[in-house]
Amino acid sequence: MYFCFAIDWYTIISNEYNVIYPDNFEQKIEFTRVRQLIADRCFSPLGREKAEEMHFSTSFSEIDALLAQTEEFVRILTEEDDFPANHFFDMRPVLHRIRLEGSWIDQSALFELHRSLQTINAIIAFLRRDEEDPRYPRLMALAGDITTHPEITKMIDIILDDFGQIKDHASARLAEIRRELTSAASSISRSLNTILRKAQDEGYVEKDVSPSMRDGRLVIPVNPSFKRKIRGIVHDESASGKTVFIEPAEVVEANNRIRELEGEERREIIRILAEFTAWLRPLLPELLQSYEFLAKIDLIQAKAAFAKQIGAIRPSLSDERLIDWVEAVHPLLYLSLKKQNRRTVPLDISLERENRILVISGPNAGGKSVCLKTVGLLQYMVQCGLLIPLKENSRVGIFNDIFIDIGDEQSIENDLSTYSSHLMNMKYFERHCSDGTLLLIDEFGSGTEPQIGAAIAEALLDRFNNKRSFGVITTHYQNLKRYAHEHEGVVNGAMLYDRHEMQPLFRLSIGNPGSSFAVEIARKIGLPEEVIAHASEIVGSEYINMDKYLLDIARDKRYWER
Repeated sequence: MYFCFAIDWYTIISNEYNVIYPDNFEQKIEFTRVRQLIADRCFSPLGREKAEEMHFSTSFSEIDALLAQTEEFVRILTEEDDFPANHFFDMRPVLHRIRLEGSWIDQSALFELHRSLQTINAIIAFLRRDEEDPRYPRLMALAGDITTHPEITKMIDIILDDFGQIKDHASARLAEIRRELTSAASSISRSLNTILRKAQDEGYVEKDVSPSMRDGRLVIPVNPSFKRKIRGIVHDESASGKTVFIEPAEVVEANNRIRELEGEERREIIRILAEFTAWLRPLLPELLQSYEFLAKIDLIQAKAAFAKQIGAIRPSLSDERLIDWVEAVHPLLYLSLKKQNRRTVPLDISLERENRILVISGPNAGGKSVCLKTVGLLQYMVQCGLLIPLKENSRVGIFNDIFIDIGDEQSIENDLSTYSSHLMNMKYFERHCSDGTLLLIDEFGSGTEPQIGAAIAEALLDRFNNKRSFGVITTHYQNLKRYAHEHEGVVNGAMLYDRHEMQPLFRLSIGNPGSSFAVEIARKIGLPEEVIAHASEIVGSEYINMDKYLLDIARDKRYWER
């Protein structure tokens, strides 16, 4: 089992009440991928636009409402077969365009308007079933202010047939025009067939030839050598030059009449559509509200579909600073490993008033960063109103701010080294963190000379603790493990490692620090024993004994858990 993450850039998400830091926070925790997966499950641009608008909230009532709506839709996906899920068309550009006097809706847009309004009306009817005891009260509340206009679809039914074509009887004049068209076309067809049979009898035209259409006019295909035998107008010839298309003189006037009637038909259709649009125009504000409702439903169904895919639930939400998660799972890692038929190791983690900051230590590639990212992603997801994958007995709180420092932030443009960039982040953290802040710091203090790096990290950790901030911090430094052991508010955590198999277990154990297993890993890789012994002499027996002590704690813990 292994972990792999991509890091890019995004935009800052902040307001006067809460801050997500830094500006590429969503990339660092990979929320942009979650956002895209949800957008991909939307039926229309309506929902995809809403997916882009998902934002971090600190309002308990807002978050709770969003989670409840999504949970209700998960039940719909699980228990219902008749939810209207077709024809989620975004008609807002059309509705905005036809606000202008003299404009009209075109035929194809009218057909989409009809079908999407039927969907909206059907969704509202679905949600308003059993209004006395609604099955989906939060979703029904969304539909509360939406006015359905069945008269609109009835009016469109007068104009369009089931295939979106203008009906003959959309107006009396249109019916009359089309009767004339049918009569004229039939007359031309009879005349052409008479001329064609005569030409075939005289050998001017092949026996299997039939009239065809060129430039909207009925013509007869004729061999070029006989084109003067048939009186009429040559309209076209084939690409090979072996056929010319002649409109016999006898049907020219009739064809002209058809062209006139077709022009009249187009003008009458435009008149019908313009008249309908003028009738519809006063209702446009309410219709735009209806499509805003459809957009929300589209996003909610996409969130519910994603929740089902990752096994997410609506957690028990508390309006306090709290993380008490049982078997939490990183959703993107879960999806990736699932494709490989591999299991994701879940995370149990608790941050409360007594133990607000968790210092995680352990070997490289042991899962420390994955734990940190899991906390950041799931907390951000839930405060964006998304269900998250963990057990029902978990408890989830709300934070005002989330700050993260992870990855290589070296900047050539700003002349910042990796460590300087980390210090810039720490400067921001120290200035702005509070008891409502969740801090996520990976490899705390690394990137410079270890002794001073560890000292600065410990001094910062003390400031964060004094400000009663919450956090998950990963490190290899012994002094930070010691600080966590000696100070209230900070607790150690270890990523467990199998010493016999020499491989990480990807399990977090809270209460004791972890070892980096540097000596064991060096020995497994095959580094000469004398090099390992010399290194042990350099760091001193106190350091080695401390690391052995940590190994013994991990070993004893696994023994008693069997």
